[in-house]
Amino acid sequence: MHRGNQSTLTARDKLSLVSIIRRLRDRARTERARLFLKHFILTPQTTLLDLGSGDGSHIAHVVSKTKIQPKNVFIADIDWGAIRAGQQRFKFTAVQIPEHGPLPFDDKSFDVVFCSSVIEHVAPSKQEAWNLTSGWKFRTHAMKAQRQFAAEISRIGKGYFVQTPSRWFPIESHSWLPLLGWLPREVLVPTLALTNQFWIKKTIPDWYLLTRRDMRSLFPDAQMLSERFMGLSKSFIAIKPLDPRA
Repeated sequence: MHRGNQSTLTARDKLSLVSIIRRLRDRARTERARLFLKHFILTPQTTLLDLGSGDGSHIAHVVSKTKIQPKNVFIADIDWGAIRAGQQRFKFTAVQIPEHGPLPFDDKSFDVVFCSSVIEHVAPSKQEAWNLTSGWKFRTHAMKAQRQFAAEISRIGKGYFVQTPSRWFPIESHSWLPLLGWLPREVLVPTLALTNQFWIKKTIPDWYLLTRRDMRSLFPDAQMLSERFMGLSKSFIAIKPLDPRA
C-alpha cells in the first residue's frame, strides 16, 4: 500500500511539473507574439511565412487578432501531415520544404518570415543524431547548415522574426533538464538516452544551441533582442522590420 501511494504521488508530481512548464512556455509564447506584433503590422495584404510551422497552431495564435488573410499565411515544414492538418483547420497555405538545402521560394517572396525555435534544429538529420557523438563533427555540420538556413531567411523575406533558445540558459528547453545544453556532445548523447527512459520530456539530440554572438553572425542586419526569465537570457530574437519606404 505504501509503495502504491508513493508511486501515485510521484506521478502527480510529474504531472504538476509538466503543467508548470507548459504554463511558463505558453506565457513566453504569448509575450513573443506581443513582441512580434509590436514590430510588424499585419494587414489583409501582408504575406507571412511561418518556417518550421508544424501544424500552424502557434502562428494561428499569433495572428488571431490581426487583419491578415488566412490564405496569405504560409505554413512550411518537412512534415506534410502536420501542415496539411493546419491547412484544413486554419485555411492557411501549406508548403512542404526539404530538411536541408535551398527553400522553394523566390527572392523576397514574403513580407515577413516568422521562425520560432527552429533554427537550432537545422543540424544533421534526426536519423544521424544519436550516432553522431563527436562534438566537433556535429558542430561543423550544424553551423554550416544554420548559415545556409539563415541566408535563405534573409533571401526570401523582406523582414523576419527569428527566435531560438539560448545555449547558456540553465534549463535546456528541448529536454527540460538542468544544464544539459552545457554538456559536451560526447556526454550529452548518452545522458539523454538514459534520461529518456524515465524523465517527463523525451527528445532527440538533433539540436545545436546558439549564443547571442552566433545569432549576430547569422543575422548581421537584424536587431537582436533577448527573452529573459528571472534575469537570465532564455532565448534570442533576430528582428528585421519591414522598410517603411518599400
